[in-house]
Amino acid sequence: MLANAGVTEQQWRVLRVLMEEGPLDPTTIAERAVLLLPSLTRILQKLEEKGLVTRSKDDADRRRQVITVTQAGHALIAENISESQRHAQQLRDELGEDRFNTLLRLLGELHELEI
Repeated sequence: MLANAGVTEQQWRVLRVLMEEGPLDPTTIAERAVLLLPSLTRILQKLEEKGLVTRSKDDADRRRQVITVTQAGHALIAENISESQRHAQQLRDELGEDRFNTLLRLLGELHELEI
C-alpha cells in the first residue's frame, strides 16, 4: 500500500500524526510517531521534497519550527486511509481482540520506556 502511495512506513506515521494532531514541532512529532529525532529530520526533508509537509517558524518562538501537512499530504492520506484501516482490521482479526489490545498496550509501554 505505502509503496504505491510513494511513502515509507515512517513517512506515513509522521503524516498520520500531523493529520490527527495538527501542526507540531519536530520533537513532538518524533515522540508521537515513535521515531528518533535524527531519523525524523531526514524523514521531514523527504516529505518536504515531495510537497507533503511544510516547515514554518513558530510565531511565539521564532527559534522553533512548526511542521504542517500540505493539501497534497492531506490528499495522499485521504486516498490511502481506507486501505490502512483495512490492514489494521486484518491484524486485529488475525490476532483476536484480546491479543491485539495486549499488543497495543505492550507497544505503548515500550514507547514509554526511557532507555
